[in-house]
Amino acid sequence: MTETEIVDRVQCLVRERMAGQQAGHDVDHVLRVLKSAREIQAEVGGNRFVVELAALLHDLGDAKFHDGHERSAEFARDILSQLNVDYDTIEHVARIVDTISFRKAADPATLSLEAKVVQDADRLDALGAIGIVRTIEYGAAIGQPFYLSDNAAGKRKTGIDHFDEKLFKLHDLLNTDAARRIAGQREQFMRTFLDQFRHECGETK
Repeated sequence: MTETEIVDRVQCLVRERMAGQQAGHDVDHVLRVLKSAREIQAEVGGNRFVVELAALLHDLGDAKFHDGHERSAEFARDILSQLNVDYDTIEHVARIVDTISFRKAADPATLSLEAKVVQDADRLDALGAIGIVRTIEYGAAIGQPFYLSDNAAGKRKTGIDHFDEKLFKLHDLLNTDAARRIAGQREQFMRTFLDQFRHECGETK
């Protein structure tokens, strides 16, 4: 198979394996990451084939859906081996999906260019309109309110806290200028949304 055919086949397999998966880590998330990764790679370079495969496979074995065990690298090796992808490419993709998550906090200096591209694309999906929706959806899934008017002391975690605790920190964690440019636009949209939301809740006049 050609590289394009392999990418198409992997995409089909990911769709099948992730059917029904939710909490912001569904197949639509993966396809958005793939789109962003392609855009960033076109600007900064790197191996497009590796970037596309890693973007597609980065959440396939997410720990939230496998009893707390991260299995994306394992699943990536299995799928790509069956498609006769060469060993070096398989191992590169496996290293990427095993190290780019926010919770792994890998030293950027240890990441390949392709890993930086996919990591940036993944983090961008937590920003902008999509980031707002994912925050609300995740909160609903775990029973966490988005906002509480009487929560001034921060006694209970809310979705709105998530913006300052994590989302507004992502811009400075990005690896590429291409991603930072996109993030700046998305972050501004989020701040505008929060200003309007708080205004409608009566916090501001």
